[in-house]
Amino acid sequence: MTKPIKTGLVGFGRVAQTMHAPLIHQQGLLDLTAVVERNHSYSKEKYPQVTVYKSLEEMLTSSDVELVVICTPNEYHYSQAKMALEAGKHVVVDKPITVTSTDAEHLDELAKEKGLLLSPFQNRRWDGDFQTVQQLIEEGTLGRIVHFESHFDRFRPVPNDNWREKEVPGSGILYDLGAHLIDQALLLFGKPDWVYAEILKQRDGVAADDFFDLTLMYPGLKVRLSASILMNAPLPKFLVLGDKGSYSKYGLDVQEAAFKEGILPGSSGWGVESEESYGKVFLEGESFAYPTLDGNYLAYYENIAKTIRGEAKLAVKAKDAIMTLKVIEAAQKSHAEGLRIEL
Repeated sequence: MTKPIKTGLVGFGRVAQTMHAPLIHQQGLLDLTAVVERNHSYSKEKYPQVTVYKSLEEMLTSSDVELVVICTPNEYHYSQAKMALEAGKHVVVDKPITVTSTDAEHLDELAKEKGLLLSPFQNRRWDGDFQTVQQLIEEGTLGRIVHFESHFDRFRPVPNDNWREKEVPGSGILYDLGAHLIDQALLLFGKPDWVYAEILKQRDGVAADDFFDLTLMYPGLKVRLSASILMNAPLPKFLVLGDKGSYSKYGLDVQEAAFKEGILPGSSGWGVESEESYGKVFLEGESFAYPTLDGNYLAYYENIAKTIRGEAKLAVKAKDAIMTLKVIEAAQKSHAEGLRIEL
């Protein structure tokens, strides 16, 4: 039997603790053996089998990890991923992957040169609601799609002391939630013709953007992506309009809430949404609930492991992250200039 792939986690903040570590630990094809924590050893309390290192350099020289997963603030992703690739390690980097598309292109070239895996962590491709939207579009239930909206709203009026809300490279809601929404839109529809954006700071005392409204324009199709930290009224998570009908879906995928409650991924009922939360399809003369497919973030790391073993093709590629970053950069330019930016 093939041994699990030895995996090292760089950083053990909130996202690593609540998502990456449980997913890696629960994925039988991977073995969490090392964690980089500069000032603590919190990971050792939850995962006693790991060795804690004080730096990435120490982990790369003193451990035998094959896969490095980087969960540090965005501004460190490029240098840390480059170091891991140069050390001959496969690399997963939390989304979007780097701060600039140029840096992402450099990493992609390095990974290809070394024959190594490089993938951005885009777990929300395995949101149950997004996979349901994919299915609806593919089966043609709504006809030709003319309008697509995706929202990611939260209500957090008091800023927290997190790097994502400070004035540092790669901070703000566009890099955070926007990276997910853009990746999903690109997966559904490909590269848009042009981008128009409004990117705002709406709460008092925040240094980074906390609202965006993006338009991605395609021939015959408008895509609208938005996120707010001050939205406390229900808006559809997805709204899809076609020439045969429409689909509306409220509420977020259930997996994030399960993580926060300490439920282990892959346990009974994981990713299963209750029937009362199903989205609705509205056709001419009829409407009906449309069952939400089960979400499954474990599938991301299963694909990583199988790709390293040569048993699968990589699902989330560096080139996908590069295009996501090009859209983010176009959005930033659009907001600054008040213009449509062609891609």
